[in-house]
Amino acid sequence: MERYKTWIDRAKSSYEYSKAIVNEFVYYEELCYQTQQAVEKAFKGLLIYFGEEPDYTHNIGVLLSRLEKYIKIDDYIKEGIDLTNYAVQTRYPGQYMEVTKEEYIKAVEISKKCLEWVDKIIENKN
Repeated sequence: MERYKTWIDRAKSSYEYSKAIVNEFVYYEELCYQTQQAVEKAFKGLLIYFGEEPDYTHNIGVLLSRLEKYIKIDDYIKEGIDLTNYAVQTRYPGQYMEVTKEEYIKAVEISKKCLEWVDKIIENKN
């Protein structure tokens, strides 16, 4: 399997994990972390697809800046930048406001749009 495909497969795995069943033991913060990971991995996979080695960063904005060299970034994809806060801040208790159900639902929607966008770019290039 080509390296970029491995990254995108892992992105899809993180996305699916983000939709885990919520109960009293599952925090929205944990699931939102997975939405961020899905987008980060998908964008890194796309950079690899374009022949560029991705930065060691969790910052979605940085990754989008790098991708702008290769493709136009639509405004709805730039919403992915909002997920950056879930990369580090929400991973440890006490350093953030709790994530609401509405914020979680929005994070999943953003993640889904970003992954679909990446898939569409690769399909159109092949």
